[in-house]
Amino acid sequence: MQPPSTTSQLLALVLLVLPGLTYQFLRERWRGPVAAEAQLGERMLRAITAGVALNGLYAALAGPSLVRAWRRMERSGLSALAAESPRAAGLWALLLYLGVPAMAAAAISYRERRRARSVYRPVPTAWDYAFGAGADSGPRFVRARLKDGTWVGGWFGPRSYASGHPQEADLYLQASYRMGTDGSFISRVESTGGIYLRMADVDVVEMVNVPDRRAAGGRDDTTG
Repeated sequence: MQPPSTTSQLLALVLLVLPGLTYQFLRERWRGPVAAEAQLGERMLRAITAGVALNGLYAALAGPSLVRAWRRMERSGLSALAAESPRAAGLWALLLYLGVPAMAAAAISYRERRRARSVYRPVPTAWDYAFGAGADSGPRFVRARLKDGTWVGGWFGPRSYASGHPQEADLYLQASYRMGTDGSFISRVESTGGIYLRMADVDVVEMVNVPDRRAAGGRDDTTG
């Protein structure tokens, strides 16, 4: 199979593939990832298949008009064709390469969501759900059990930070606390500058909400 050797051949390849790529991207965005499409090759194959189906539909419904437009473009060039009828060219491009693939992706995604037993949320990991901007639990205590059984913990407040996808999970707590062997909070460490936790070293992480921010040690840790 020879690669495209002319601008027209390259443009034809792009136009043939683009509807399927648009369909696949929007379908993944609205429906969410599935195990059957975990590999890039599988996703590309589905995009190409969708492109073949959409282009077949275009050919069946408007084949003669599309052929005439393509021949005119080969004779005069794409820029000349677009300059001759810019509005028509823009509307056709929006319809064929965005509108129809988007409608197809929306219809398939809606049907699959209706049949699905689980709900997809556009949050990449449970870690991002717990510590992301959408988390509504507010400031709280956090304790973690390291892989050697040691408990560490501290206060997660406005100056704390949790990494987000796709970075490796880690956590900075703005205040460190002394911990009991059972994971209980004992007292705030004097002059603490915070504590850093790398999740690769942790077995369990627990968030502990408290009604009063000054419940531990009689001090508001949100102020440092």
